[in-house]
Amino acid sequence: MKRTIIALACVLFAGPALAQSLGEKTGVNSALGVAPSTADFVKEVAISDMFEIESSKLAEQKGNAQEKSFAQQMITDHTKTSTELKGLVGDKKVEATLPTALDSSHQSKLDKLKNASGKDFSSDYNSYQVSAHEDAVSLFERYAKGGDNSALKDWAGKTLPALKHHLDMAKELGKAPSVGQSTK
Repeated sequence: MKRTIIALACVLFAGPALAQSLGEKTGVNSALGVAPSTADFVKEVAISDMFEIESSKLAEQKGNAQEKSFAQQMITDHTKTSTELKGLVGDKKVEATLPTALDSSHQSKLDKLKNASGKDFSSDYNSYQVSAHEDAVSLFERYAKGGDNSALKDWAGKTLPALKHHLDMAKELGKAPSVGQSTK
């Protein structure tokens, strides 16, 4: 029992030293509406942007016309937010480390998309886009409201409307009639 308590205490106290806090990693912060730490926010945004860009490059190759159009928009917009975030970190307005690779969760989704085709690809890509943008909207809303870095907080607030628009667009994927079907 004593070892369990000591181990739990070590995990809890080591939390801030980990790459991402337990609250953000488990979704507890999101459920409670708690703003992520600056380090968590930067990490999540960078990984999200990388996933959006890479998965959308696949959609440009494998997707239907609607997905290809959406994918082009995602590549353009998420490349822009990536560049802006790198600028904030590079200018030392934000003290954080940018990840250089996807985390295992996003990498496994990307791997699944690489191996999928046709309706399977569309189904996975479309659902990933909805969930990724729901997560992003939550993350940006929470940071814009309660983040601890003013430059990043302002940027989150300014970026939020585009992410909400992306979420609306993602929810429409797969709802439009396929090419060749009558729209009457």
